[in-house]
Amino acid sequence: MLRIVVVFTLSITPALADDKAPLFGGVTHWTSMPALAQAYQARDTEGGRTGATGELLTLDHAIALALQKNRQVQNSTLDVEKSSDQIESSKTQQFPQIKLSVTPAYSLSPIDLTFQQGAFGTFPAPVGPVPASETALSTGRGYSTAISASVVQPLSQLYKIGLSIDQLGVGSDMSRQDLRNQRQTIVNNVKQAYFAVLQSQSSLEALSEQVDSTRELVRVVTEQTAEQTALQPTLLQAKASLAQAEYNVGATRHTLASQKENLNYLLGRDPETPFSVREVPPATPLQNDLAAAREAALRQRPDLQKARLNIKYADYNVSLKRAEYIPDVSLVYKYVAPVTSDVLPQSISYVGLEFSWDVFDWGEKQHDIAQLERARAQAQNSADDLASQVVLNVNSTFRKLEDARNFLKVAELNREAARAQLQVTMQSFRQQTALLKDLLSAQASLAQANDQYRQSVLAFWEARSSFEQATGTGD
Repeated sequence: MLRIVVVFTLSITPALADDKAPLFGGVTHWTSMPALAQAYQARDTEGGRTGATGELLTLDHAIALALQKNRQVQNSTLDVEKSSDQIESSKTQQFPQIKLSVTPAYSLSPIDLTFQQGAFGTFPAPVGPVPASETALSTGRGYSTAISASVVQPLSQLYKIGLSIDQLGVGSDMSRQDLRNQRQTIVNNVKQAYFAVLQSQSSLEALSEQVDSTRELVRVVTEQTAEQTALQPTLLQAKASLAQAEYNVGATRHTLASQKENLNYLLGRDPETPFSVREVPPATPLQNDLAAAREAALRQRPDLQKARLNIKYADYNVSLKRAEYIPDVSLVYKYVAPVTSDVLPQSISYVGLEFSWDVFDWGEKQHDIAQLERARAQAQNSADDLASQVVLNVNSTFRKLEDARNFLKVAELNREAARAQLQVTMQSFRQQTALLKDLLSAQASLAQANDQYRQSVLAFWEARSSFEQATGTGD
């Protein structure tokens, strides 16, 4: 039994030797994680216990990759570019519209013209009536070409075109806010996925060490059972602990693989791309000032900015509908060369002002304007409602961040208490005043406390990421 105590004690003592080295990669305070970086650097130098290969992916690098290669972000960027193209397309309506129509044709029937006597007038003698008698002229069948060309310069329509261009500019700004919102969503998702990988990777390392120590314990207890210095139930209990530890390692490894695939997907690359993770950045001062956070959110949240732009967009809808009362006046030049008789003019051209106006519409425009004004009021209500939701969201995420920060301290104290209890149980086991199941129970309690601490660290960083997105600072 003494050999069991010595071996088991040596196997778990490293985890207890330094109370200042937490098991979650060395996290000692919620505002920074320096020991975590050292732990991962040592792991990468020595090859690590998880068999992780590939690049060392930092959080900043992951965010940069996602913003560059994520397909949803790329689509939102293309939407912004499409809106710019639409504006440039609408600007062309301000310039003269030039049209040309050419129709090569074959006359299927001759063009016959008959002029009655005196059709062109009767003049004093000796001229007399023109023509002097009924005259018939004929143009035979054959090939000919009809040509029509026009140049139209809008005049009064320039006001409506300008309104339309300005409205498209507002729509382009709304697309940019959609892009910002998509970027912030992707950044938040990448952070959540990165922190999940970080937690699972650290858990896998700790669980692997637990498997090694438990396997050594089983080996020693097996020898003691063969020497009849330990009971069979003790061996079975040790083997059950080993099986549970190995199961935890396998399940955590599968979870880690799925989490890495999901992170690779968010980064817009092959899900099988290998990588490992390291420390996360420190907290920002904004997290400690709720009033400043609310002010920042109301000023820069992309969804709220888009809602306010939607009010301007609705204003332009009303203005465009009212502009329909203005008649359309255009400067026009037209040239026509029809298929005609050889004796008639071969072309006609003229320049003038073209006037078009819907004089009476039975109140259609009036009702359309009333409908658009109500839509504008709805946009205003939606923006005000969203502003209230933003404040509620900031308040909620701030409180969750405070709770996560406080619970992290609780988890750290619970872990220290479990570590101290394991030390006491080990001492009692050496003095044969505690059973092996008591020692295993204390070890399980410490493992649970360590896992709770790791989960609380992850919950804190997730809460911080959600808070940053709520304030509109996540991009």
